[in-house]
Amino acid sequence: MADFELRVNGAKHHITASPDTPLLWVLRDQLKLTGAKYGCGEGQCGACTVLLDGRAARSCVLAVGDVKDEEITTIEGLARPDSLHPVQRAFLAHAAFQCGYCTPGMIMATAGLLRENPNPTAEQVKRYLEGNICRCGTYPRIVMAVRLAAGGGA
Repeated sequence: MADFELRVNGAKHHITASPDTPLLWVLRDQLKLTGAKYGCGEGQCGACTVLLDGRAARSCVLAVGDVKDEEITTIEGLARPDSLHPVQRAFLAHAAFQCGYCTPGMIMATAGLLRENPNPTAEQVKRYLEGNICRCGTYPRIVMAVRLAAGGGA
């Protein structure tokens, strides 16, 4: 066990964990940030996606000891206090979810994509998000939402 200081959603948090503990479990169990979901535990489904210094990353396969120096943003920290993030608004506008389990991961992956590529084509969106699994199959609405958030229309 070791003591760490993590920067999560703009705030510093002191945690105690084994350095190899997955970030997902620290977020959910110690910090009570449950937006990132456990899906596969192997970094294959995207349900646990968070941003590390603005880049999309799978928190289920990241050791907390490896991310202690990075700014971590979860779905809970994406919006401003007075308004939703543009990606969140676009997902609502296009009802780009059904059961909602994948939605936080899809939104966080999309936020990461738009930081890298502010105006992706529909094909680029599909390629970037292909590792995020939506069991309900709302992919067409997700792509429309990403294009709307990017300002590229539906």
